[in-house]
Amino acid sequence: MTHKPLHNFHIPVMGLAYTIDSPIRVAQYGISSVISIIDDEILEKMKNFYNRKFNLDYLGISTKTEDYRAKRITAYLDMVDDIVNEKFETFKQEITKNGEALKNFIAILPNTSDLKNGLQNLINQKDNVSSGIRNFIESNLKPGSIDVNIMTKVDKDNYKKDEQLPVIFNDAHASLRGFAQSKLSSSMVLSAGMNPRLYSYIEEFDDFFPDQNGFLKKKIILKVSDFRSAMIQGNFLAKKGLWISEYRIESGLNCGGHAFATEGMLLGPIMEEFKQKKDELIRSAHALMITALEQKGKHTVSEPLGMKITVQGGVGTSEEHEFLLENYKVDSVGWGSPFLLVPEATSVDTETRNLLLKSKEQDFYLSNISPLGVPFNTVKGTSNEILKYQKEAAGKYGSSCPKKLLALSKEFSPQGTCTASKKYQDIKLKELQDEQELTAEEFNRRKTEITDKACLCVGLVNAAYMEQNLEIKGEKQGVVICPGPNLAFFDKEVSLSEMVKHIYGNANILTDNNRPNMFINELKMYVDYLKKEISSSSIQITSSQIKKWNTFKKNISEGIEYYHHLFNTSTFFTSGLKTIELQLQEYKLMLTAIEIPQAKK
Repeated sequence: MTHKPLHNFHIPVMGLAYTIDSPIRVAQYGISSVISIIDDEILEKMKNFYNRKFNLDYLGISTKTEDYRAKRITAYLDMVDDIVNEKFETFKQEITKNGEALKNFIAILPNTSDLKNGLQNLINQKDNVSSGIRNFIESNLKPGSIDVNIMTKVDKDNYKKDEQLPVIFNDAHASLRGFAQSKLSSSMVLSAGMNPRLYSYIEEFDDFFPDQNGFLKKKIILKVSDFRSAMIQGNFLAKKGLWISEYRIESGLNCGGHAFATEGMLLGPIMEEFKQKKDELIRSAHALMITALEQKGKHTVSEPLGMKITVQGGVGTSEEHEFLLENYKVDSVGWGSPFLLVPEATSVDTETRNLLLKSKEQDFYLSNISPLGVPFNTVKGTSNEILKYQKEAAGKYGSSCPKKLLALSKEFSPQGTCTASKKYQDIKLKELQDEQELTAEEFNRRKTEITDKACLCVGLVNAAYMEQNLEIKGEKQGVVICPGPNLAFFDKEVSLSEMVKHIYGNANILTDNNRPNMFINELKMYVDYLKKEISSSSIQITSSQIKKWNTFKKNISEGIEYYHHLFNTSTFFTSGLKTIELQLQEYKLMLTAIEIPQAKK
């Protein structure tokens, strides 16, 4: 039996471990969340932690075990599933017997939910209330989904005693296998772009194909930033008989973690294109999928399977939430960074959470700290940053690199080196020292480029260890956290029910009335990004760079025109319309003033 989800928001993946156990915390209330499954070590440690906490009998899996990465991932996900189901059963019993608990639960359901109305009606009846409620809960409630995330590019080759292992033992491949072999029936989010080799590997697992009833035990969610990329990747997978059950659209810059800036295309116009062309996406993938399933001799489906469109990145008010659902007809809205301030939902140590509460708009910035070489949203003043400065003052650079998940540079070794590692930075700094005729300014700029990189593998998991008082071995690295810039407007720790009521417009946790509309905030980021790109470009500017900047500027300009029309014709955001209009004018002028350099003749 397929139930409609209880909520129309979800908690996306955050870092390597901020949502590592979010399903254990929130799934019993019907809230879906996403676990990163690239780091098997933290999953193993969290499994052992919950094993003790709930007195379970999951065995430890050592690194000496054959295929330990995948096995650890499977075991952790199976355990999370067990705990969630147990907590869900307990929760159902509690709200059946306890009127106060039931009222509290009804209070966090969406106002438009049939479930909310159904439960409300049952409470108001005079006869057989408890048996009516019990039956209703039994047939209508389901826990939130335990989804997983794989960054497709984090797929390093692995070695055993200097001998390269087969591709299926690469990091992302092993993560995929770990999920595929788990008992979960949920979704796998693929993020950070296309990895054809990894996508082809999905074909090896039956759970990703429809059964005789057209049911998918394991679904695929693609995180994309524009329609064209959705169409290309969706068709690529459909040709293998694989269906994308959800396209998760994320703002290029107004999001947490790695920021993949689009070519100046803003979130509004991108969502509009998905709304207009969703049927095209479904039709083209369905036709390709049927052919592939027939060729493989697998069960086919007569009607296209369900396809959701969801959106995330910078949402902060119930009006924005409602607008996305209504105007773009999305199925769910992702609320990420604000949940870092909800101890019941995410795994964050006290010191880091306090830093987030205090941080203002100017403290959130797009950094170069990621070894992936992709801009990375973070906040000033993390313990990782402080430790890094202390080390640099003593003339020490780089991390000991214990995990090597991002050891992807083949410059100095076929086995890969991480650009945040001491080994890599020492070689690069020595090379820089040996270079002749560099100005002091150029030397410092290049030195910063090398030493900016931080160890994300350790920095992004430490908060979870610290929150549960688990031992952290190895060099002290502190915490790296990667909130979206939208978090600047949230400044207090709140309970899960307060946050959910805020999302649905039944409470307001924002103290700052000056928070700009999410679309305006993103527009500002794109204008700033273009200005910075041009001003920090190298002396020799290529014609392809110029073409790229012109496209970027043109797309922002068209986005501004789109917003003019959108805000003037929408029934939403009417109270802030004057301000929005002025801001659109202001950014249009700023954009016009940006001069794109000409190629030198």
